[in-house]
Amino acid sequence: MSENLPSMDSAPQKAHVAFLGLGHMGGPMAINLVQAGYRVVGFDVVPAALETARAHGIPTVDSAAEAIAGADVVLTMLPSGKHLLDAYRGVGGQPGLLSVAGPDTLFLDCSTINVDEAREASALALGAGHRAMDAPVSGGVVGAEAGTLTFMVGAPPEDFESVKPLLEVMGKRIVHCGDHGAGQAAKVCNNMILGVSMIAVSEAFVLGEKLGLTHQALFDVASAASGQCWALTTNCPVPGPVPTSPANRDYQPGFAGALMAKDLKLALNALESTGVAARLGPLASEIYDTFAAEGGADRDFSGIITDIRDKSGR
Repeated sequence: MSENLPSMDSAPQKAHVAFLGLGHMGGPMAINLVQAGYRVVGFDVVPAALETARAHGIPTVDSAAEAIAGADVVLTMLPSGKHLLDAYRGVGGQPGLLSVAGPDTLFLDCSTINVDEAREASALALGAGHRAMDAPVSGGVVGAEAGTLTFMVGAPPEDFESVKPLLEVMGKRIVHCGDHGAGQAAKVCNNMILGVSMIAVSEAFVLGEKLGLTHQALFDVASAASGQCWALTTNCPVPGPVPTSPANRDYQPGFAGALMAKDLKLALNALESTGVAARLGPLASEIYDTFAAEGGADRDFSGIITDIRDKSGR
């Protein structure tokens, strides 16, 4: 980090963080930073999010521009790439964040957006005399609350090393994936694997039901054989074998179906822009789009098994 930025390693000198986006993920992340001794100023366009943040000890202000005044790090957790780019540039006559921030501010984006949008955002920040980093997360609300998220980081090595202590407050695994945009690239590839594998695991359990297998028997075999995967052993789509999986609480997320549909759409965009001859990724995107539209948006993405059962005549 530049010489004028306080060290993030010593408690009295921890960075001043402007946290923009205090929703289900951003709110708990900001709380963890406050509890670790960071100076945090938060902002969100949703009044309820601001109220919740204040109730948990996060100072809030009335605008994004006010939040970033004097900040060393501007951390964004926003719904889409358009929101991020609009915030950086400014819209409706409002100044953009890049023009308001002090010189050499680090813009740390933890949203999940298109790879091309992440690279564009970084280019805008660099062009305005700042530093930039994309660092999308995996681990859901539970991981955000527990401070056990995985961060997939796209940034120059020196910026990655300097901000790593801050990320370690919010996550337990911090992976440097490469230069700008590489974090988002890793996120969309990972979640394409996850979406495809959850569909496969769910189809296998429904097939097992049709063939007379108990859930436990199939789990005991597959979890210790070549079918083993995270969708089976951690987020098992049937109740019983993994007591902590959302299937045991009527598919309360977790990781919501709408978010999986969104992430698979980002993967689909990347597939199309790169010309990859993929078949399962696009099909998974179509399946989760339908699931979200037909009542699964607010259910855990493992609830896709109920859709497969319904379409299987049960």
